[in-house]
Amino acid sequence: MGLININTPLQEISGIRGVYLDRLQKLGLQTAGDLLRHFPTRYENFAEVVPIAELSDGTQATVSARVERLAMRRAWSKRTLTIVEATLNDGTGKIKAVWFNQPYLKNILPEGSFANFSGKVGLQGEILVLQNPIYERILESQNGEFTHTAGLIPIYPETKGITSRYLRILIKEVLEKCALPEEWLPEIVSKKMNLPEVKKAYRDIHFPETEEDAEEARRRFSFEDLFLLQYANYLSKEGATKENAPVIKSKTLEKYTAALPFKLTDDQQKCVRVISEDLLRGFPMNRLLQGDVGSGKTIVAMLATLSVAEEGSQVAFMAPTEILVRQHFETYIKLSEYLEKNKIKTYPAAVLTSSGGEIFYEPQIRKNVPKSKFKDLTESSEIKIYFGTQSLIQKNISFKNLGLVIIDEQHRFGVRQRQTLAREKAQNETPSSLHKNKLTPHLLSMTATPIPRTLALTVFGDLDVSVIAELPRGRKPIITKIVSPENRIKAYGFIKGEVMKGRQTFIICPRIERNPDIDYKEMLGIDAKTVKEEYEKLKSKIFPEFSIAMLHGKMKAEEKEEIMAEFKNNKTQILVSTSVVEVGVDIPNASVMVIEGAERFGLAQLHQFRGRVGRGEHQSYCLLFTESEDKLNNSRLKAVERAKNGIDLAEEDLRLRGPGEFLGDKQSGAGDSLMRGLTNPRLVEEAQEAVKEILMHKLVEYPALKEKALQYLVNLHRD
Repeated sequence: MGLININTPLQEISGIRGVYLDRLQKLGLQTAGDLLRHFPTRYENFAEVVPIAELSDGTQATVSARVERLAMRRAWSKRTLTIVEATLNDGTGKIKAVWFNQPYLKNILPEGSFANFSGKVGLQGEILVLQNPIYERILESQNGEFTHTAGLIPIYPETKGITSRYLRILIKEVLEKCALPEEWLPEIVSKKMNLPEVKKAYRDIHFPETEEDAEEARRRFSFEDLFLLQYANYLSKEGATKENAPVIKSKTLEKYTAALPFKLTDDQQKCVRVISEDLLRGFPMNRLLQGDVGSGKTIVAMLATLSVAEEGSQVAFMAPTEILVRQHFETYIKLSEYLEKNKIKTYPAAVLTSSGGEIFYEPQIRKNVPKSKFKDLTESSEIKIYFGTQSLIQKNISFKNLGLVIIDEQHRFGVRQRQTLAREKAQNETPSSLHKNKLTPHLLSMTATPIPRTLALTVFGDLDVSVIAELPRGRKPIITKIVSPENRIKAYGFIKGEVMKGRQTFIICPRIERNPDIDYKEMLGIDAKTVKEEYEKLKSKIFPEFSIAMLHGKMKAEEKEEIMAEFKNNKTQILVSTSVVEVGVDIPNASVMVIEGAERFGLAQLHQFRGRVGRGEHQSYCLLFTESEDKLNNSRLKAVERAKNGIDLAEEDLRLRGPGEFLGDKQSGAGDSLMRGLTNPRLVEEAQEAVKEILMHKLVEYPALKEKALQYLVNLHRD
């Protein structure tokens, strides 16, 4: 292996070919740098060689011994299972070692050979056994150095055919041959934080001499990711101020707000004011509107929509599902009809989805639009306001004069998807009154997923965040209860009582249907309720007198829309569904949310489900059905039962499950070190303070920093 650097592709590294290259790429590893950033998840501690005579049941140990005997046989119960058994002797005693499905060991560890064996000691009857131990031949050329059986042994994230043993060998070779990056962290930061130098950190995280070395290396990489992310967010915000955007007069927004049939909450009014200020600045707004389910984010977005349309620009309003898109479209129509009755001008709007389109011109006048006409429509001046799913970012669609992009449940879209709509889809040849350059649309994102403070400072740090904490006047707090198996019949009686009052019920199941090849009870310790089975059971045995429907993601869009329309119109009394109802569905008459297998969902997701009820005047309830006896699961559900707002739950979810619940697969290319750092509020704050300190100095003093931060941002958002 010749000299390489961190940008060297894996295929150019000696020994990485064919199936191994494919498997490494499945782990997301493309370059030598990716490989070196593939950090261990934990370490096995084999710091000392233990005499066999001193071994005891349940301990992790390394023995240095001669292979006295080695034999291979097939298991009686499973003839395809190969068992290799060896007798090891170190002079103080003997111990049996057992491996499964590793017949090649007969050639690697012949009788008479010496090796180190590291693993867990267990009992087989009354005999001590080393269970599936790691092994490493003792050769004269080794000079006492061992990669797999001495000291702290790194255990890596694996995939089929790529073991920790293989990764240790490969990473050790790459570390020896790779020109590691020079230190780029400013000295004032690394000294203040007492961080190891970057080259030492790479060595210590993979092959540490002590646990303290490993932890300091982890801290170094988590800190640098947090530091880079927050510094890159600063650069992103700074760059946005140099772009030009349509200027929207504040009086326009005030006019529509004053015409509403209800008074906005104080928080809604604050959000309207800051959005009005953003739209007046002449450079692109990049704001995240955060609020609990039912807090009234949509009306704030609609007011901004009307204001931008009145100034002559187009608005693209994007949501992750057709159900939610249609709901926003209908909400706009109702608002438009009310305003027009009160002599306030509104504008035609179109809904564009994969199943087709429709234009609303004015009350009672609507027209269907085939998908083939979408491109002509958006490139004309006929329609100012568009509602859509990902259909709005198709390659063949662009907008003539896009002034505002609104993205609901923004964490459901990858960063590149958001940027495509907000930047690349705007032709915008018309200059603004303040600038003569091409215009960039304003961007307003919305989310009902509560964002913990650490994520608001970091992953979402390139956005200005506004929060609607108040619920609209007259809303009653939702009563949440955990329901154990023995109380299920009682809960069914309660649901029946609510439906008899004229209310409706959601029942959420974690799966659509049962996989016949999987025994969920055996695998998970609890049964996994399915939509199809629960629907049949409830319809035939529990609630035969009620109208029940089911909804899941495998249904066609038209079928889902029809089912939701019937539920919204109270033609269906109970809806059995998967998590497809998690986002945005508005059924004011629904008063009960039942969540089957509640322990299988994250806290933030449970809070989202709960927010589907309590949107009308009636007292509402959330019933968390669980069969789990796990203490951690039950403590999580009790947190949902107690919590009155989403922020507290979000902080707890971040602590228990990490940031993946909030980011989603498409949202982040974040590595393990950033994920680890995001759960450490103190480290987040220290990184933030370090960025502030750097910004007090002239950036020219740190020429490598800006380039490093921008490249980091590109890698992080690589969807």
